[in-house]
Amino acid sequence: MTKNFHTSHSTLSAPARLWMRRWLVLLGVLVYAMILVGGATRLTDSGLSITEWKPISGAIPPTSEAHWDELFDLYQDTAEFRLQNSSMSLEEFKYIYWWEWGHRQLGRWIGVIAIAGFLVFLRNGWLKEGWGARFGFLIVLGGLQGAIGWWMVASGIGETTRVDVAPYRLMTHFCLALFIIGVIAWYWMRLDHRQLQAKFSGSFAFFSLFALLIFVQMASGALVAGLDAGRTYTDWPLMAGQFVPSGYVDPMLGMRNPFENIAMAQFNHRVLAYLIGFIGVGLLVRRILAVGLTGRYHAPVLLLSAAIVFQILWGIFTLVNVAPLSLALVHQGVGVIVLILAIRTTFKARYQLSDS
Repeated sequence: MTKNFHTSHSTLSAPARLWMRRWLVLLGVLVYAMILVGGATRLTDSGLSITEWKPISGAIPPTSEAHWDELFDLYQDTAEFRLQNSSMSLEEFKYIYWWEWGHRQLGRWIGVIAIAGFLVFLRNGWLKEGWGARFGFLIVLGGLQGAIGWWMVASGIGETTRVDVAPYRLMTHFCLALFIIGVIAWYWMRLDHRQLQAKFSGSFAFFSLFALLIFVQMASGALVAGLDAGRTYTDWPLMAGQFVPSGYVDPMLGMRNPFENIAMAQFNHRVLAYLIGFIGVGLLVRRILAVGLTGRYHAPVLLLSAAIVFQILWGIFTLVNVAPLSLALVHQGVGVIVLILAIRTTFKARYQLSDS
């Protein structure tokens, strides 16, 4: 049973909605690139190469050998260098430095483009009907993401024995990036229609929960990356010859098992993938047909299901090849696309759409 409870009609002009959607597309592409570069930064162990937080002056890269020597000296004070990379040369340091610098630089450009777009829309009088608050919320999320990024890096510098950033902080950083790109996608879809009739239905609740499950799975993937768990148990369908690995619970870790136990992180990631695959291929399509939704819902659901199947197969392929950078980045990138497709399906179940 479906109950309509709210209809909204936008008075924004077609050019206003067009340019705001173009701006959102640009931000979405940049955030997507940011996620991939961030994944590469983690997988190349580059995240601790820059030990200072300089949002403005840090935009200028090293321009002299003396400056490179200074930055390398700072890195040599980290536990990662002392315990893991003590034989690293300056040239090797430059490689990981550029990954982290590029990640931060991309974040700066996203901030500049976000604020510039907001100011242009404000000048044009387009930030009405709640769009000023929505876009302002996006900008606040971006600023928060920068702060969380530094909080993450700070876990591996100073007085610590960590040779990587804290996995749960990495997961927090990644999850906020997913939330941001999800919000961008939702806003983009809203602006595509002049009139929207919001409704609540069982299908909307189902798709919302399914999208949340995919989000949780992506979060568990961040823990796998943070712990290098994808390069530890590389057999499939078993883990070191067992379905449930013997080290699934480490008594020494206690409450930290979900965040720091390699065996638990990878096993949980696998089981969630099986659950999502089962729903995506079976129950999801069956439910669509059973509730009698119109044909326009079928293509998004089938596309989502196909993306889920590809993601699972690619994940297995990545695992058995010991998660090389190229394969792992494709796995991460497709995962983000799966989440966006789930959000798209949820949006279609939420609104009765009209022509723009």
